[in-house]
Amino acid sequence: MTEKERSAKAKKVTWTGFWVNAFLAVIKLAAGIIGRSGAMVADGVHSLSDFMTDIVVFVGFKFTEQPEDECHNYGHAKYETIATLIISFFLVVVGFEIFKSGISNIWLVFRGNILPQPGLIAVVAAPISIVLKESLFWYTKKAGEQIHSSAIIANAWHHRSDALSSVGTFIGVGGAYYLGKNWTILDPIASLLVSILIFKVAFEILRPAVEELTEKALSEEEVEEIHKIIEEHPGLVKEVHKIKTRRLGNRAAIEFHLLVSPDLNIAQAHAIATHIENHLMITFGEGALITTHIEPFENTESIR
Repeated sequence: MTEKERSAKAKKVTWTGFWVNAFLAVIKLAAGIIGRSGAMVADGVHSLSDFMTDIVVFVGFKFTEQPEDECHNYGHAKYETIATLIISFFLVVVGFEIFKSGISNIWLVFRGNILPQPGLIAVVAAPISIVLKESLFWYTKKAGEQIHSSAIIANAWHHRSDALSSVGTFIGVGGAYYLGKNWTILDPIASLLVSILIFKVAFEILRPAVEELTEKALSEEEVEEIHKIIEEHPGLVKEVHKIKTRRLGNRAAIEFHLLVSPDLNIAQAHAIATHIENHLMITFGEGALITTHIEPFENTESIR
């Protein structure tokens, strides 16, 4: 898949989420306000944040689809990672605001205040959100995995967090509606639980983005796969060492030193390196950045 095709698929799935989130934000905010439900308003704000992060993803891919240039020799893939960080930041802010509102309303109840009982419209809006956002999660996650996009996968989990928040909202709002005014505290309790779920999702998508920006190596399994591919050429490659790896957006960057027989000429050594690089690209994708340094093998001691 070319970068252009990858970008087109990312935009398609994000546009779908964009319109679904716009619809749900309007529906849930209206239902929360009319139905006097703080949990539903919080859920609506969450959908509004999804709507805003879709815009962030659009902007991120606008940069990542640009080709390499004199200032960005390795391309613009990390703009996608930055977009992922922004999405997690939005989640933290939204989670904090919902948490703060829930604590405030629970405190009011403990002080003897009676919260407004939610209306039926707030109860009805929640299952609509659950169905739409869970469907959107699976659709977006599948697309993100196909194009190996951390930003799209992060956005998918943002959709899932909205679906989960709607589940909590449905339980809280439904309980407050059907059980009566003495149970209206269920509404802010639901919003509190929603905020905790949002914090959890924010951390889960923040960690890999930070690891990429701090140049964390590929996983042990991936490094072992690199060794395995190189070691499939016994007799040609005597040893490999100084393997360094990292990730640039959806692309793997791999560097290593190949020790070959000193009797080989430059053309022969180059042919070996090219063959290994092509094999690695089959495994890690055509966009993988592979840098090989050829050295003469001078001893039998393993330096792996």
